[in-house]
Amino acid sequence: MGRLDNKVAIITGAASGMGLAAVELFVREGAKVVATDIAMEQLIEVISKINGEISTLELDVTSEKDWKNVSERTKDKYGKIDILINNAGVSAHKSLLEEDLDGWNKAISLNLTSVWLGMKVVIPYMQKSGQGSIVNCVSLAAIVGGADNGAAAYSAAKGGVRSLSKHAAINFAKDNIRVNSVYPGAIFTGAAKKHGVTSQEQLGQAFASMIPLPPHAGEASDIANAYLYLSSDESKFVTGEELIVDGGWSSH
Repeated sequence: MGRLDNKVAIITGAASGMGLAAVELFVREGAKVVATDIAMEQLIEVISKINGEISTLELDVTSEKDWKNVSERTKDKYGKIDILINNAGVSAHKSLLEEDLDGWNKAISLNLTSVWLGMKVVIPYMQKSGQGSIVNCVSLAAIVGGADNGAAAYSAAKGGVRSLSKHAAINFAKDNIRVNSVYPGAIFTGAAKKHGVTSQEQLGQAFASMIPLPPHAGEASDIANAYLYLSSDESKFVTGEELIVDGGWSSH
């Protein structure tokens, strides 16, 4: 028996990193997964290597039209939507004074508006089923002011996701829809590689003075496992909560 047997999950940002790790773990635990991303060529390539019941759909998370298309096609194919993993997001690293309006609006759109749209579109499907679990990926930048130095717009957007998640948890508990959040700290993913980091150990060295738990940096599977717990029936009495996966960074 898998921990997600007979569950249908939509996962955003599934072409790489934490989203891809979640797809791999969820299908292993018995879920039917709709893996979505805007990078369709990459998504199809990586998903083709995974055994399990997986559909791939293009999704620009800032497009309400795309969200409606993905949700309706998921319902048509599987009959329901049990789980929504709002994993997709894009980091931005300009300080409050350096950021310009275009950069600010882009960060808010990709990291906050996208989560609002996903919940706005998917929740009515969950209401019809009488249950559901939504997991939103936030960031330690929403809690610790210096967690991502200079990332004013990103921190603001993730702080908005933090509040929006609690708002949704309160307002849809009556529908048996749970809304929880995961807060990654320093995680070695493709995004880290784009900044010249070549290994988890190298990333950990940079955070050794801030993160007490060796190897001082996590990996994508650490976040996928957090998504799994909050998506499964093991957390059936958990909503509005914040699961911080940061090796103890925020304990300071």
